[in-house]
Amino acid sequence: MSRIKRGVTTHKKHKRILDAAKGYRGRRKNTIRVAKQAVEKAGQYAYRDRKIKKRNFRALWIQRINAAVRVEGLTYSQFMHGAKLAGISLDRKVMADLAMNEGAAFTAIIQQAKQALPA
Repeated sequence: MSRIKRGVTTHKKHKRILDAAKGYRGRRKNTIRVAKQAVEKAGQYAYRDRKIKKRNFRALWIQRINAAVRVEGLTYSQFMHGAKLAGISLDRKVMADLAMNEGAAFTAIIQQAKQALPA
């Protein structure tokens, strides 16, 4: 019975890891043991930070809305409550974009939210 040589599969596996480690510094880019650890850790960071990215953008939108609303004499929480009472169903991303780029339209939304608030 002939023996099985496994070099092809091992080289393929190693090549995949070293390709993923392109651009890393030191032995992390060319030593398979270190590169494997670095690529694995990079994947963990990437997975975690995809979640954190959503969190950061939501915080940014809230800050932008808050800044635009305070100019009109409201706080963010008062504005959001008034918007809910007024039936304004825009999400924070769209509101932040309006606040940044369409000031007049956002001012009209603020006025609607102000009127819907109980006196």
